[in-house]
Amino acid sequence: MLLNCDLGESYGSWTMGMDEAVMPHLDQANVACGFHGGDPLTIEKTLKLAQQHGVSVGAHPAYPDLVGFGRRSMALSNDELRCTLLYQIAALEGMARTTGVALDYVKPHGALYNDMMASRALRGVIMDTIASYPAPLRLMLQATAESETIRAEAEARGLALWFEAFADRCYDDDGRLLSRRKPGAVHDRDRMLAQVQQLAEDGSVTTVSGTRLPLQVDTLCVHGDNAEGVQAIQAIRDLLHRG
Repeated sequence: MLLNCDLGESYGSWTMGMDEAVMPHLDQANVACGFHGGDPLTIEKTLKLAQQHGVSVGAHPAYPDLVGFGRRSMALSNDELRCTLLYQIAALEGMARTTGVALDYVKPHGALYNDMMASRALRGVIMDTIASYPAPLRLMLQATAESETIRAEAEARGLALWFEAFADRCYDDDGRLLSRRKPGAVHDRDRMLAQVQQLAEDGSVTTVSGTRLPLQVDTLCVHGDNAEGVQAIQAIRDLLHRG
C-alpha cells in the first residue's frame, strides 16, 4: 500500500501540519488548493518539497470555505461545483508545472469528500469533471463495501481510481468511518498499527462490532499534524516495509 497525507494547508501566518517532517515518509501528497487552506507561497513550497523527495502530487480541492477549513457542506449547483473543482485543479496543476512536477490525481477534502461518498449524484459531477480534464488524472476516494459499484461508475467515464483506507479511524459495519462523535472513533497507536497490519496482510479491517470487513485498498491515509503523528507515520512505513 502507498501512503498519502493532506499537506500544504498552512495559510498566511497560520501554520498547519509538519510538512517537512512528514514528506520523506510518503508516496503521495494531497496538496491544498487555497479554498480550505494553502496559499500560493505554501503551494509552491509544498510542491518543491514533494519534488525533492520523489512524492506523487494530487490536488486536494474543497468547498470554498476558508473560514470553516472546508468542513461545512455547501449547496452548490452542478455547474458551480464543476467550476469550483476546475479552478482549484487548474491552479495547482499550473503551479506544479512551474516547479517541474506532474499532477497525478485529485482527492476532495473534508465535507466535499464526505458528500461525495454519500451522494452518487454529487460523486458523478466530480467524476465527470475529472474525467473531462485535459490532463489524465485519477480520483482518490474511500474504499467501502460499495467499491465495485463505484469502480463501475468510474470505468463508465474512463476514469481511474485510487481507493484509500484510514490508518487511525475505526470503521462502522457498512464500511463507513465511525462518527467522531462516537467513542472509539479514532484509534490509539497500538490499534492503528494493528489495523494497518491487518489491511496489509489480510486486506480487511475489523469494524466497531468486531466484524471482518474486506476492503480493496490502494493507498493509506495518514496524518502528520504533530510530532506524535510523524512518529506514527514512521512506524507505519516500517511495518509495511517489513511486510
